[in-house]
Amino acid sequence: MVKLTLRENESVQEAVRRFRKLVERSGIKKEMRRREFYEKPSEINRRIRLRAERRSKHLRAKAKD
Repeated sequence: MVKLTLRENESVQEAVRRFRKLVERSGIKKEMRRREFYEKPSEINRRIRLRAERRSKHLRAKAKD
């Protein structure tokens, strides 16, 4: 949960800007986008597997250098 306390002499625009940054950094926005639509377990596993393959491919390419 993100908490924001208003500072002295802080305008509403500044507070909203700080709130947006806090939400972005906490990962809430990313989590909301991920949960926006139902994803089948097989699709989740496929996404995880493809990500791991890309990561290992990248690491192997770096090791060759």
